[in-house]
Amino acid sequence: MQFTSEQRLDDGVLEREFTLGEIPGTLWTPGSAPAPLVLMAHNNGLPKAEPRLVARARYTAARGYAVATIDAAGCGDRPRSAADEQARADLRRAMQAGEPVDEIFESFIGPLVENAVPEWQTTLDVLLELPEIGGPVGYSGGWTALGIRLAVVEPRIAVAGFFAGGYVPRAQREEARQVTIPLLYLLQWDDEGNPRQRALDLFDAFGSKEKTLHANLGGHTGTPWFELEDGCRFLDRHLK
Repeated sequence: MQFTSEQRLDDGVLEREFTLGEIPGTLWTPGSAPAPLVLMAHNNGLPKAEPRLVARARYTAARGYAVATIDAAGCGDRPRSAADEQARADLRRAMQAGEPVDEIFESFIGPLVENAVPEWQTTLDVLLELPEIGGPVGYSGGWTALGIRLAVVEPRIAVAGFFAGGYVPRAQREEARQVTIPLLYLLQWDDEGNPRQRALDLFDAFGSKEKTLHANLGGHTGTPWFELEDGCRFLDRHLK
């Protein structure tokens, strides 16, 4: 891992950009150390500098957590394959025409998840060697499909917060039954891109004995800010 820049923010959080091979990432750490680690993931091609992600990361770091995010393949400035570009073009065309889009989502989100998991695990290996970071590890992000897969294959992740706002492939919907860590699941009741019943069915499928559903009125990007505070209290119960 190579740190390429750093700045101390007004709230005392240290923000550092890093590269790990071809993987670009950002690490936020609080003044206290060692701190529990929270992985924050994003998809749909969004960059790690997406303002909503950065705001959540900075808030969480100020609450005493190390927070890390990376750009998965096809996200941010990382190149997209020709197949990914074609799938996205097909998706835009189908949505404009009002046609079904599930099979198109399956065709490119499934491979994105499979490719992203090893990169996140490699990043986790390196982050946990830093003296300012001490386990346990949590996951918090809008990329629920990736979070499900990581929760199944990565025993170091002890707790997860999911946003029910993205497409979850069939493989991860089946794997949800194997997820047993404590969960906080956020649902926007009027999310135009995520059928409500599908999100509720996924919540029901999780195998966790402790799982909490928070549902709020509003569309995809309308999650209330107070849910971030509640999410940190959820992390506090399990990671501190």
